[in-house]
Amino acid sequence: MTNKVIYPGTFDPVTHGHTDLISRAASMFDNVIVGVAQSPSKKTLFTLEERVEMLKQTTEHLPNVAVVGFSGLLVDFAKQQEASILLRGLRTTLDFEYEFGLTSMYKKLMPELESVFLTPSEEFGFLSSTIVREVAIHGGKIDQFVHPEVASKIYSKVKP
Repeated sequence: MTNKVIYPGTFDPVTHGHTDLISRAASMFDNVIVGVAQSPSKKTLFTLEERVEMLKQTTEHLPNVAVVGFSGLLVDFAKQQEASILLRGLRTTLDFEYEFGLTSMYKKLMPELESVFLTPSEEFGFLSSTIVREVAIHGGKIDQFVHPEVASKIYSKVKP
C-alpha cells in the first residue's frame, strides 16, 4: 500500500520554508502532491500557472513529488488525487488555531482525510510568502529566502 499526501497552499511565492517541508515530506511519504490553489479570493502576485511552474522548478530533484494546480474545495481535490492524508505546516500558535478549524471542517466534508502537521526547520520558522513579497516590494533582498529562479521572477514583478 502506498501513501500519498497532499501539501496544499497558494505558494505566492514558494519559499525555502515550503521547499523544506516538501523535501521532508518526500522522505516520509511515497508520493507527495503539492496542490497549488487558485485562491480567487486572494490577490496573488503570480498567476496559478506561474506558481505551478516555480514549484516544479524548485522540486524537480524530488522524484516522488508532483505539482498540480487546482481550484475549488481542497477535499474535492484530495478525492480526485485519491489521497487521504493532508500535510500542513505550523509556524505559530495562530497557525495551529487556524489549521485546527480547517481540519475540523475537512473531517465533516471528508471523514477519511487525516491531517499531519510539521513545524518548519528552525531557520525557516519566521518565513512566509507575505513577508518575502513585502521585503521585495520595498526594495529588500530576498535571495536568502527563495530559490534563485523564484527571486528573479519576484524582482521582475515588483520592480518599477
